[in-house]
Amino acid sequence: MTVTIFLASLCIAMFIGMPVAFALLVCGVSLMIHLNSFDVQILAQNLVSGADNFPLMAIPFFMLAGEIMNKGGISQQIVKVANALLGHIEGGLGYVAIIAALILASISGSAAADSAALAAVVIPMMRKANYNVGRSAGLIAGAACIAPILPPAMPLVLFGVAAQLSITKLFFTGIVPGLIMALSLVITWKLVARKDFANSPRTKFDLPVLLAALRESVWALTLPFVIIGGMKTGMFTPTEAAVVASVVALFVSVFIYRGMKFSDLPKILLASAKTASSIMLIVAASMVSAWLITIADIPSQVTEMMAPFMDNRLLLMVILMILVFAVGTALDLAPTVLILTPVLMPLVKQAGIDPYYFGIMFMMNNAIGLITPPVGTVLNVVSSVARVNLDTVIKGMFPFLVAETVVMFLLVVFPQFVTVPARWFY
Repeated sequence: MTVTIFLASLCIAMFIGMPVAFALLVCGVSLMIHLNSFDVQILAQNLVSGADNFPLMAIPFFMLAGEIMNKGGISQQIVKVANALLGHIEGGLGYVAIIAALILASISGSAAADSAALAAVVIPMMRKANYNVGRSAGLIAGAACIAPILPPAMPLVLFGVAAQLSITKLFFTGIVPGLIMALSLVITWKLVARKDFANSPRTKFDLPVLLAALRESVWALTLPFVIIGGMKTGMFTPTEAAVVASVVALFVSVFIYRGMKFSDLPKILLASAKTASSIMLIVAASMVSAWLITIADIPSQVTEMMAPFMDNRLLLMVILMILVFAVGTALDLAPTVLILTPVLMPLVKQAGIDPYYFGIMFMMNNAIGLITPPVGTVLNVVSSVARVNLDTVIKGMFPFLVAETVVMFLLVVFPQFVTVPARWFY
């Protein structure tokens, strides 16, 4: 009965159009009333404590770094060097988009920010080269899904806080799965898009142009090493890495590339604050639900429901991935992470599944949800920025969605591809 009230109150609140943060509060109040423990003071205390968490400070600062990076020309420099390196080969601009997505993901950690930057810079280049625009937009949407997995992925910060796991270890566990996802996009692009760029004009490889691009882009290309290297060596925590990324991005944007001025900073700060505050409100509201989930002992009830599968980790992981995939089609990434993590983590630990491995698989699944209709946040961003009809983007994205889903289930069957490299990095 408790699980039914939890799901029904949450779903009904969202179905009538209530924002996710307030839907979570409605869900929490419903559980309180059901448990005869309604107390406004407890509600307020959990709201405040939910947002009062030092690691969560990484979120607004990584968002700020992403905004500065896009405004200050860092994204353009990354695309420029990737184009000089790969633009001359058949279908080169697709590989440029994937490489640029990898680099951007290792700076901002935001799929929405990366997809906006790539769509704004790469889609015009692809149009000029006579690439199929729908396929190109679909590739960029798929490539942006790498950001929630590669460090410094902001969603992993949310998961780490909700699951009480080391965020740094989560970051390094995600490196190889993120690279495997990128490889799947390279293979898919080569297979399915060959006819789209068969008649596209190709430039010749020019070493002096590549060297010039590398020289100009050295500051942009240094950022990932500063962020990841600093965390690896213990120089700073993920939260401090976010601050360092923002400061370095501001310095490079203003004094090196001169793509922005200090007068642009208030607008950038306001845009970052608006986005971060909406996420933080969801985080705070989710802590109310998380506390009540614990009080109502919902994880134990879920564990009892899954009891027939507890002895078979592979089957349990497949069922959990299908469940998360279904939820991800209807919910955005942040609320999915914050709602399901406190419910599923006790089950995962009891089944003996590595929580860091599960965290990466869980995040990969949620990342795929960003390009899965009807919500598909990244699809809407690419469609809007690239000025491409949403149906066209969805059609072009489908092969890359299939490729990333196949990769996810392959990593479920072969968890060693995640767990073994994680021990190398951390």
